[in-house]
Amino acid sequence: MELNIQNLHIVVVICFLLIYLVKTFLLLSDKKEQLKKFTKTVKIPEMLISLLFLATGIYLLAKMPEMTPLLIVKLGCVLAAIPIAIIGFKKGSKVLASVSVLLLLAAYGLAEANHKKMMSAPVKELSNKNDGKEIYTDYCQKCHGEDGKAGNMGAVDLSLSGLPDSDILALLHSGKNNMPSFSKQLDDTQASAVAAYIKTLRAH
Repeated sequence: MELNIQNLHIVVVICFLLIYLVKTFLLLSDKKEQLKKFTKTVKIPEMLISLLFLATGIYLLAKMPEMTPLLIVKLGCVLAAIPIAIIGFKKGSKVLASVSVLLLLAAYGLAEANHKKMMSAPVKELSNKNDGKEIYTDYCQKCHGEDGKAGNMGAVDLSLSGLPDSDILALLHSGKNNMPSFSKQLDDTQASAVAAYIKTLRAH
């Protein structure tokens, strides 16, 4: 479900950006009549997109395992861009409209950078290198949760998973969707220890 909401959020953000890019282009080109017509045409879709933007954004924010500096800056850009855009288009200010679009583009870029950073598997020194629980805690818990049910960043509910060891090991080695590869962090023995621990999280 969360992965679907994440994909919806991406589509909504792109639509939101496209609307503001078109409006800004028309304003900068002094095409006032076209801007007025376009604004009227997209008024209702823009409202729906804005609501979806807000709703999906809040949901994903609540599911984030941690608030990173990049995410905080991104939120600041979004919160600053929206009122600046409203004032800019209302007053016909090219400067304010341009600033708002630049802030939105910056927010989108920061979101992508934050996502890549969150999805990159960290390299950690494990005190007990073959302890499946310790490895799970260091590498998997932030997305799957202590009990495997968290589902952060689109992670599957491990308590409901019935994957055999071979499939779990393949996922740890290659990754899938938002899950990064841990092939450089874990050797075969460590990966097997994680797979064994993951099976203890399954609902009985």
